[in-house]
Amino acid sequence: MSHFFAYLSRMRHIKRWGLMKNVSVEDIEQHSFQVAMIAHGLAVIGNKRFNKNYDANKICTLGMFHEVSEVITGDLATPIKYFNPEINTAYKKIEAVATKKLLYMLPEDMQDVYEPLLDRDEKSEEWKLVKAADKISAYIKCMEEIKAGNKEFVKATDTIKKAIDDMNIEEVKCFMEEFMPSFSLTLDELD
Repeated sequence: MSHFFAYLSRMRHIKRWGLMKNVSVEDIEQHSFQVAMIAHGLAVIGNKRFNKNYDANKICTLGMFHEVSEVITGDLATPIKYFNPEINTAYKKIEAVATKKLLYMLPEDMQDVYEPLLDRDEKSEEWKLVKAADKISAYIKCMEEIKAGNKEFVKATDTIKKAIDDMNIEEVKCFMEEFMPSFSLTLDELD
């Protein structure tokens, strides 16, 4: 019996931003959905505006699965994950073991389909867009928390914005200039 999809259904129970007080609680499932949508949008921007040839659907799917190992490992806060190289290396090893465990939960004839989604090429252009979408999603979360009066996210907002800018990806720059301002509007203002 394969437990792969049952495990994935647990994504909604793993909370993000565990060390910071949250006005609005976000789980891995919600975060992954937003990352997938943003990653798809970045791919479309690349294709339409910068003559790239991305597979937007593949990039969207990579976004959906980008943190699936956290179903087993849980979420480790970014300041801890990147505190020093030893912790980062150890956590990457833990993620790799979790990824393999999930992959082997699938029937053997399906593993080849999911392996590139779970054990992805982190140097690929597609993965760079997913990582950018992940940062943009984190930035949106910070903006929402600050808008709700939570000052706990002020420093994180600045840090994440700098990381986004430092990526120097033209699709990301376009998204930030053209689409990001809408995220600060109220529902009435979007109308």
